[in-house]
Amino acid sequence: MNKYLQIINARTFQVLIICGVTSFFVIQYQIKYNYDLTVISIAIIFPLVFTIRAAFRRREKALEHLSRFKAGLVIVQQCFLKNKKMDDVKKAAAQELLVKTSDSMIRTLSKKTPDRTELHGQVGAIFQFVQNNKEEIKASEALKIFRFMKDVESATENLIAIDSHRTPISLRAYCQIFIYVFPLIYTPALLHRLEHHSPDWIVYSLSMITGFILISLFNVQDEMEHPFDQHGLDDIKLEEFRFTR
Repeated sequence: MNKYLQIINARTFQVLIICGVTSFFVIQYQIKYNYDLTVISIAIIFPLVFTIRAAFRRREKALEHLSRFKAGLVIVQQCFLKNKKMDDVKKAAAQELLVKTSDSMIRTLSKKTPDRTELHGQVGAIFQFVQNNKEEIKASEALKIFRFMKDVESATENLIAIDSHRTPISLRAYCQIFIYVFPLIYTPALLHRLEHHSPDWIVYSLSMITGFILISLFNVQDEMEHPFDQHGLDDIKLEEFRFTR
């Protein structure tokens, strides 16, 4: 049941209250006019759909970069493990650095305000490890490790950028404001279109249902805006991308 309640929050009740109060005054004072609601619907639905699609694309890109991040660490691990000149102690130390890099990435993405400092320090430690063990790691193997670590570093920068830069804030603010204003425009036009003998509860119901649908779509988009916070149903399961030995 909880998954169905994720789209309900304080904004939902605010919109329902606006719809109910507007319906009351519209019926009480017979405020009605003939207005084409198609224009209003396009003004809200189009930007809502646009922001939802943009948030979904961000989520798909994040999954792609997370997969590349983990794959890069796995390949680097194999490079260390297959090195016959390196002893088990150093191999274990290299794996520990890779695990710490993965853990640092998970912590960075889980924070409300991402900080690259710790993550860059862990990535730099891996490069330094290769430099410190030039005798055991051949030049060709080092170049291979550096190439895949470049993929890891590129993935981290993309993930942090995705987390920091969201869909246009101005467009989301426009959608939210227009959803609050929508009942004031929609309800009088709705009353005009209904027959005079229609009961009052139909006006209340249609107005509140429409408001609920619009604010629910906005809430779905808002949840998808934060794919790493582990609060929404569609959040990325970061633990699945954690690198372990």
